[in-house]
Amino acid sequence: MKPLLEPPSHGGLGVERAHPGGAGPREACPWRERAHRAAAAVLATLASTVLLGCATPAAAPPTPAITQASDLGAQPAAIVWPDARWWARYGDATLERLVDQALAGQPSLQAVQARVRAAEAAVRGADAARRPHGTLSADATDQRFSENFIYPPPLAGSTRWTANAQAGAGWEIDLFGRQRAVLDAAIGQQRAAQADAQAARVLLASQVTASYFNLARLIEARTVASEALQQREQVLGIVRERIGAGLDTRVDLEQALGLVAQSKVQIETLGETIERTRHALAELVGAGPQAFDALTPALQPIASFPVPASLPADLLGRRADLVAQRWRVEAALHDADAARAQFYPNINLNAFIGLSSLGLNRLLDSGSLVYGAGPAIHLPLFDAARLQANLDARRAEIDASIAAYNGALLRALREVADELSGLRSIERQQRAQRDATAAADAAHALALQRYRAGLGNFLVVLAAETNVLAQRLADTDLKARHLASEVALVRALGGGFDGGWPQTTAAR
Repeated sequence: MKPLLEPPSHGGLGVERAHPGGAGPREACPWRERAHRAAAAVLATLASTVLLGCATPAAAPPTPAITQASDLGAQPAAIVWPDARWWARYGDATLERLVDQALAGQPSLQAVQARVRAAEAAVRGADAARRPHGTLSADATDQRFSENFIYPPPLAGSTRWTANAQAGAGWEIDLFGRQRAVLDAAIGQQRAAQADAQAARVLLASQVTASYFNLARLIEARTVASEALQQREQVLGIVRERIGAGLDTRVDLEQALGLVAQSKVQIETLGETIERTRHALAELVGAGPQAFDALTPALQPIASFPVPASLPADLLGRRADLVAQRWRVEAALHDADAARAQFYPNINLNAFIGLSSLGLNRLLDSGSLVYGAGPAIHLPLFDAARLQANLDARRAEIDASIAAYNGALLRALREVADELSGLRSIERQQRAQRDATAAADAAHALALQRYRAGLGNFLVVLAAETNVLAQRLADTDLKARHLASEVALVRALGGGFDGGWPQTTAAR
């Protein structure tokens, strides 16, 4: 039989031959072409679905700038002050012992150290997640197999042991840096926790020192009040003598009695405040409230130590709270990197090997061996909204951490400026106060001398005596304020902290 179509005499491409069996040419077999076109359409649809489902993260909004201390007037310098044990420079062995005891046993510091250990554990966990991991499992089950299921006789309806023993291993390939970013974020949080712990130590040491100085001030004030009571009792004796001689009236006597009683009230009030201060100091140190009932520090022997003039220059690296805030900025940046990496696939390599058998007696047979290996790919599809929301939240945390750092920097510079200004002002006040105290002592001595000689009245003596008491209390208060301002300045400058300063990555 002659073919339906003859081939061209020249041959070549595009030859159309008759289909075997007389079915006609290839054009007459549409099912194969339709199958090819359908397969191509399915693949194109799948590819477009993957491309649409794997959305890329939206562009990040502008990130606030990190304020530099130099922009706010703080210039760098080589001076390092204060040192780590700054409280020892006061030369008070009792104060040194109290601060050391507080740093060793205060529960608040123990809680901070626990948070540091938790942050360290988080770093170890994040680091372990980057490494290959393995599992080992084994099980044995005495099972009755159904007669009405897929199991054929003689297994159907029988009770047999099934046993499995398997070792597996897996490793997530960190192609897009998600695990590395998670680890870096955990390291940032750990270092922030360490800096927070040092800031807590500085705060506690400054609180103990300030409380100790305040206790010394109150004891000194009570001493002044006791001396004033003795003077007023002496004046009361003089008034009674003068009344007996007919030189003073009952009014003068009542005024003198009132001043004596007023001094006694003041002494009792100071005594109550002293006890409360001792109790507060005991709490700071980590002792019971009665631990320091006999503690009587003296204010006057405590000498101030000189303060360098260029202190604000070395502010940044020695403020533990600033360092902690910068590490939090670092951690937030890496958290955002990890959130961005979640838009991309993650690939795991998994493998297992083990034994599986029906019947315990066959578990160790070579035929019970099972094993396998292969990759597992996780590709987020149609999850862009959730991933973008998570990334936006991490970016907001970057902005919040930068704002917190900028605020902490402003506060730190203000605290240093306040304390330096306060110290200079207190020193000027102390110089003027010495002159005022000397003048008050001289005026009181002259007024009392004139009163005894009958040349002055009692009101002049009372006024001079009140002025002397006020000047002595002012002396005490200024000395205590100077010491307290020194402690506050030490705290504002970091209290001797010398921790690592992060080189912050550019905000993304």
